[in-house]
Amino acid sequence: MARVAVIGGGISGLGTALMLGRRGHRVTLFEQDARQAGEDLNRDFFQWDRPRIPQAVQPHSLLAPVRTVLRTETPDVYADLLARGAREYHEFDWFDGHPPHRAGDEDLVTLRTRRIVLEAALTAAVRRERTVDVRRGCPVDALTIEEGRPARVTGVQVGADMHEADLVVDAAGRRSPVPAWLVAAGCRPPVVDSHRAGIAYLCRWYRLRADGPRDPGRVKPGSAAPFALAGVFPSDNDTFAVNLVLSTADPTRGALTDPAVFEAAARRFPATAAWLDLAPEPLSAVLPMAGLDNRWTALADDDGPVVTGLVNAGDSLIHTNPTSGHGVSLGLRAAQHIATHVDRIAADPVGYHTWTAQALRPWFDAQVTADRGTEQRLAESTPPADRRAAAVGACAFDDPVVMRARAQVRHLLRRADEAYGTDEVDRHVTAWLAVHPDFSPEPDGPTRDQWEALIPG
Repeated sequence: MARVAVIGGGISGLGTALMLGRRGHRVTLFEQDARQAGEDLNRDFFQWDRPRIPQAVQPHSLLAPVRTVLRTETPDVYADLLARGAREYHEFDWFDGHPPHRAGDEDLVTLRTRRIVLEAALTAAVRRERTVDVRRGCPVDALTIEEGRPARVTGVQVGADMHEADLVVDAAGRRSPVPAWLVAAGCRPPVVDSHRAGIAYLCRWYRLRADGPRDPGRVKPGSAAPFALAGVFPSDNDTFAVNLVLSTADPTRGALTDPAVFEAAARRFPATAAWLDLAPEPLSAVLPMAGLDNRWTALADDDGPVVTGLVNAGDSLIHTNPTSGHGVSLGLRAAQHIATHVDRIAADPVGYHTWTAQALRPWFDAQVTADRGTEQRLAESTPPADRRAAAVGACAFDDPVVMRARAQVRHLLRRADEAYGTDEVDRHVTAWLAVHPDFSPEPDGPTRDQWEALIPG
């Protein structure tokens, strides 16, 4: 059995440690924050200051890979997640009835929950795992590295203590110090591919009132203006988040941190107005998040691994603009792969690096491309130019065949060219356009003049 040191106790670190421990490996997880997700979800979510994890308080939708990995590897965690209030939503629930079943339809399920609920369920499971030693309040200070070609990481240093390991997993997140440690030790630098997203978003959390209306009816999850996007994230225990997205260059962005301005702006979009019309209880201030980028950090270059004995996972490996909700899915997929192949990876990480490039990198590249288009459109305040591409999105909410393709892309099950590029989807979109000859990709949100009128002074 392998000895594994995991740096970082977020979702990817917890998932990696748990899956390894349940295979009998000896795992030590080091987390610099002494606090852990516990039983008081609201206190942990709203009052835990976590500057290294700014996305922790932003809305999440946990996509199909999260559900698949948890149900396969840790069904008790999945059951606990539901017991704590997470809810399943099948993409076909939009329609009055589901279409005839096809293979794979069972995977088109979103888990509606805040991130803290998953963290709490994973934390509780790891705490029960005797093969996993969690050391909270113990930041890792350095790696121990043996010289060689390439060099080999043999453990971690925590204060004056050295902790030996057959494999070290960097799950320290988007601000991981590991790349800098490698460079300082004289290793070849990791290969970093980084793209600024050019967008910012703001959210505010609400709870449906026990004595108030519970359902906005059939409302699409998002609306758009030429310069801004709006969406709703239904979540656990009657909570939901309203989310606004706009260009980082938009001069009105700062004003939206005022709750009154934020809510007035959100009411200009049909998707978010329908939920705010339920008179929910506000639970938070307006929570902004900017400085978004897409970054891929490979611990291998054209000459092979920059070190052995070390791999990265979660946001340390790949982080994308959180709007699409890919992070937890890709992090748990990497955790599962490490746990399944740990002995081989500890001996030689080449196979892991190859797998990440084949299984995870395409989703990174797709997000970079999508964000470039979104950034340009929001900055220039122009609606989508491709009428047929816009029709695909609109048609999906009328046609289960097109909704299936949309869901497969959203849930990281098929790439867009594969899902949308079938004769069947093409026929259904063509038929929809024939019934809607006047369709144009016009936004349903406010005009710029209406938006500007909401901004003080």
